[in-house]
Amino acid sequence: MAMQDRYNLLAEKAGSALKGGGDERVAAQHKKGKLTARERLLLLLDEGSFQEIGQLVMHRSTSFGLDKQVFPGDGVITGHGTINGRTVYVFSQDFTVLGGSLAEAHAAKICRIMDLAMRNGGPVIGLNDSGGARIQEGVVSLGGYADIFHRNVMASGVVPQISAIMGPCAGGAVYSPALTDLVLMVEGTSYMFVTGPNVVKTVTHEEVTSEELGGASTHAAKSGVAHFTAANELQALDHLRELVGFLPNNCEERAPAFPYTAGDESRPALDTILPENPNQPYDIREVMNAVIDPDSSMEVHAEYARNMVVGFARVAGEVVGCVANQPAVLAGVLDIDASIKAARFVRFCDAFNIPLLVFVDVPGFLPGTDQEWRGIIDHGAKLLYAFSEATVPRITVITRKAYGGAYDVMNSKHIGCDMNFAWPAAEIAVMGAKGAAEIIFRNEISKAEDPAEKLTEKENEYKEKFANPYEAAARGFIDEVILPSETRIKVIESLRMLRNKVQRLPRKKHGNIPL
Repeated sequence: MAMQDRYNLLAEKAGSALKGGGDERVAAQHKKGKLTARERLLLLLDEGSFQEIGQLVMHRSTSFGLDKQVFPGDGVITGHGTINGRTVYVFSQDFTVLGGSLAEAHAAKICRIMDLAMRNGGPVIGLNDSGGARIQEGVVSLGGYADIFHRNVMASGVVPQISAIMGPCAGGAVYSPALTDLVLMVEGTSYMFVTGPNVVKTVTHEEVTSEELGGASTHAAKSGVAHFTAANELQALDHLRELVGFLPNNCEERAPAFPYTAGDESRPALDTILPENPNQPYDIREVMNAVIDPDSSMEVHAEYARNMVVGFARVAGEVVGCVANQPAVLAGVLDIDASIKAARFVRFCDAFNIPLLVFVDVPGFLPGTDQEWRGIIDHGAKLLYAFSEATVPRITVITRKAYGGAYDVMNSKHIGCDMNFAWPAAEIAVMGAKGAAEIIFRNEISKAEDPAEKLTEKENEYKEKFANPYEAAARGFIDEVILPSETRIKVIESLRMLRNKVQRLPRKKHGNIPL
């Protein structure tokens, strides 16, 4: 074969790979409001940066007519590129080729990319759009999934792993995204579930649609499986690019910092942000936004467990992870979902060297049989565990209430927080003044001529002694009581002081977090 013929053959094969499943299937993909696998990568990555790996890989199966359905690339596009100049490793499943189904060669391509990411220390981004296991290949499809799962676990805490669900993701396929760090779903065109609506109907007789069972809104608000949602694929890809900017390449590095010029860091508006009535709600986001750099935040799990707020932000150009009780929802109480949400986020930040900035206004744990029977003890302990094992710089600001065990759990000095600040209105006590007075002065109140008046008197007595930050400050549990307007100044200086913090945990294989 002449040299030119060899070149022509290469061009023919490459051209075939670029066509995916063909014009008809590409048109069907577009008709659903979905981009093709290759179009997604070109929008996600910096222009001209994508370098494909394994373009000509093909399956070797002949069973059930597969020998007549052979496509270069085998239903997944893999390679590396850059986002804002930083190298990332990517795979994008191609629904136009055999429904994006996963089997031996398809899985091997994904595993190859994950191995490269681990060796070179770069984030992995998976764009999932697959009909599931390729049943014509039998058990090797299941083996392919397991190979990916194993790598997800080995890469956990080593390099950031992000999953974008751009279409169907069902059965065993859901476990790879679940093992990654952050999951994004597209509203209306993506879903995730272990068993689909037909199986649910057969087994439980429930009538449910795919969207209701496992759509983006379901997993964002009810299950917490999805950390982010996007209205369409273009927004999803833009969100992924922004998200990568908050993350380091790997566990050995820090997240990229932005240039920052110091100015007047006082925030006078914070001095009047708390309501005079300590039982009146306010939005903790207003406090956070005043302390962080303007327009620098990205909330995580925004629709799930809304009594807890978590997300990424920047302070003086440096990335931080914010965790905050939300008084505007359930008074900021800690419950099962809020504890799990915050614990997962804290552990992610700790794994990737992102300092933690915690805002506390918590009346305690949510009481009731539902919470107790569903295991609030274990689930609340997850958050306690996550903070206790975190070795990144940790700063806490108590804005108002910090009662009972929730005071301990919310990044207190006792579990290793580096710098603890409290506002003058902070109430740090075992419980609220009314409940405490009813217990401590029970006999005195019951014998009084006017029990209600006596209760009020004793409630005020307890408030004066304990419902303030000064008892804790006197014992060194609070490093400084500060004016709210000084909060940003104190946080910036603390982060600067803690920048080179080194803390090593006791030697162990791994701890046993209360799962």
